[in-house]
Amino acid sequence: MLENSYFGNTVLSYLTSLAILLGGMAAIYAFKRYILSRLKKLAEASATNFDDLVVKAIERTLVPIMYFGVLYASVHTLYLSKDFERGFNIAAIVLITILAVRTLTAAVHHLLRTYSKSTSGSEEGEKQLKGIGGLLNFVIWILALMFLLDNLGVKISAVVAGLGIGGIAVALAAQAVLGDLFSYFVIFFDKPFAVGDFIVVGDKMGVVENVGIKTTRLRALGGEQLVFSNTDLTNSRVHNFKKMERRRIVFKLGVTYQTPAEKLRRIPQMVKDIILSQAEAEFDRGHFANYGDFSLNFEFVYYVIGADYAKYMDVQQAINLAVFEAFEKEGIEFAYPSQTLFVNKVA
Repeated sequence: MLENSYFGNTVLSYLTSLAILLGGMAAIYAFKRYILSRLKKLAEASATNFDDLVVKAIERTLVPIMYFGVLYASVHTLYLSKDFERGFNIAAIVLITILAVRTLTAAVHHLLRTYSKSTSGSEEGEKQLKGIGGLLNFVIWILALMFLLDNLGVKISAVVAGLGIGGIAVALAAQAVLGDLFSYFVIFFDKPFAVGDFIVVGDKMGVVENVGIKTTRLRALGGEQLVFSNTDLTNSRVHNFKKMERRRIVFKLGVTYQTPAEKLRRIPQMVKDIILSQAEAEFDRGHFANYGDFSLNFEFVYYVIGADYAKYMDVQQAINLAVFEAFEKEGIEFAYPSQTLFVNKVA
C-alpha cells in the first residue's frame, strides 16, 4: 500500500512529508515554549533594551521563517510540477524579504530612538523621528523591492539606469526641497534646537512645535504659528534661550549733579547689597560709569540663574523697587532730562 502512487507521489512519500511537517512543528513549539519564553524573561529582567529588540526579532522574524522552512522541507520531499515549485520558491523569496525588511526597519527605528534619547535626554526628540523614520522606511523598501526583482530574474539594470537619470532630473527640479531635506538631517543630528525650545530668528521668536522634513513650525508669543523652511533656519543665526544657563543683565542709574560726593561713593555698595539680597541673582560689578549731559551715570551688571524670563522680570522688579526705596531714604534724586538756563542781568 505504501508503494501506491497518487498524483505522482507514493503514500510513503506523503507520510514522510507529513512526518517532517509534524516533527518540525513540534520542534518549533518546544523552542517557543522552553527557549524563547526563557529569553523573554531574561530580557525583561535586564536594564538594556537591546536584548528586548533581539527577542522581538526572533519572535517576529525567525519563528515565521522556521515555520516556512519546515513547510518548505516537507513539501520538497514530494514530486512537484515545475510551475508549482517555481511559485513556491517565489513565495519563499517574497516572505523572507518581507520579514527581513521588517526586522531591518525595526532595528533602524530602535537605533534612532536610542540616539534621540541619549542626545536630547527627553521624549521630545521622538517627535522628530516620524519624518526621518518614514523616509528611511521608503528607502529600505525600495532597495528590498529591487533585490526581490533581481532574485526573481527581472533585469533591473535598465530600471536602475532610468532611475538614475530620473533622479538627476528630479534633483535639479527640486533643489529647494532637497536642501530643506538635508537641513532637516542637520537639525536632527546636530540639534541646534529641539521641540519645546524658545528660539529667536531675526525679528521672529517663538516656541518650536514641530520639526518636519521641509519646514519647522514655531508658536509665536502672539499666538500665531510661524513656519520656516529648514534651510532658512540652518543659514540663520538662531538664539536658543532654552539652553541659557543664566541671564546677564546690564542696567543703568542716573542721579542728579547736585548729589554730594559722599553719597555718590555709597551708591555702588548700596545697589550691590540690594542685588545680593535676591536669592536668584549673582552680582558681577557696579561702577560710576560716566558724566552725562544731565546726570551722573552708574552701570551695574548681574546674573539671574536660569532662562525663565518671568523670573528675571520678578528679580529686576524687586531690585528696582528696593533701589527706589533706598534712594528715597537717603535723599538721592534720580536724574531726568532737563536744562538749566542762566540769565545775566545787564544793568
